[in-house]
Formats: sequence, C-alpha cells, structure tokens
Amino acid sequence: MRCKKEEFLKGEYFHIYNRSIDNTLLFILDDDYLYFLDKFKSKIKIYQASVFAYCLMPNHFHFFIRQNDDKPVYQIFNDVNNSYVKHYNNKYSRKGHLYKGQLQHKRIKNDEYIVSLCQYIHYNPKKAGLVNELSDWKYSNYLDWIGKRNGILFDDELLKIYFENAEIYKQQIRCYEDYINDKEFVELLFD
Repeated sequence: MRCKKEEFLKGEYFHIYNRSIDNTLLFILDDDYLYFLDKFKSKIKIYQASVFAYCLMPNHFHFFIRQNDDKPVYQIFNDVNNSYVKHYNNKYSRKGHLYKGQLQHKRIKNDEYIVSLCQYIHYNPKKAGLVNELSDWKYSNYLDWIGKRNGILFDDELLKIYFENAEIYKQQIRCYEDYINDKEFVELLFD
C-alpha cells in the first residue's frame, strides 16, 4: 500500500521504486545509469537520507532509504526523475512520459521486511537473467554490502545490525534464492 505524504517523517524507512512506461528501457547505455546516480548523489546531500539498498535495472529501479530530516525523501526522486526524463528525452529524441505512473513507495515498519527487502533489491539483476553473479551488476550497492566497493550511496548500519558482516550477507542472499520464486513472499514486499 502506498504511504501518504504525512507518513514521510524523520527517521522513517521507505522502499521507493518505479517502472518505465510500456517497459521502455530507462537506462540504455552505461552513461544513462551513471547520469541518474550522479543526480541522485547530488540530491541525497540536500535531503539528508541514508541509502541502505538500491538497484537500477534496465526498465525500473528500487531504493531502500531512511529519511534523516524533515524534507520528504520522495522529493529526491521527484527532482532526479524530472532531470533524468529531460536528459533521456533530449538524448534519445523522444517526448512525453518515461515512467509508468507516480513514484511508488512503501513505508517499512518491521525487521523481517528490512532483511528481505535488501535481499530482494540486490537479487533483481540475477532474477532478471542479466548476470550470473550479483557482484557483476555494477548498478546496485551490492558490491558495497560485500566489501568490494566503498560507494557514497551506502549506509552500512543495517549490514552491521542484521548480518554482522559481508560474508554473512552473502550467505543469506544465497539462502534467499530459495524464496524469490515464492509468489506469496514477493507479494508481501509490495503489499
């Protein structure tokens, strides 16, 4: 269920995601992914949010973030998406909407969901058949979670609380593979 604007409060956790219209590719070239991430990095400083997990996919994206001040985190995405659509339309000589609808978001309220959501977000490229190994997908912060990169868009607080270290997270995400095809499990993530 989508959360209401008044639920965007300091200290709250959110799963924010969106998909392209008609499965249009949101990101065609490497520099498209990088443009989006660069814009996001510049906005995250203004809006003060912690990014725990993210993944950009060819036709959608997922972010798991915490709002750290009174500015609603959805505004980050409004700013980034507006800039990205203008960039994309200009670059690819197109007009009109790029996203299927309004930004989707869900407030995260329990620990079980937090753990599952991080794994769900990171597992997206493998489930989609884009990579055989999650570490081969450079447009998520999975590499930061497993200690192979030290990116700006990663707060390791949840890694330390729920998994202790990168090795345990890697083991847990392997176990997660058993659940990813369970329709009821996935529906819980987007309920």
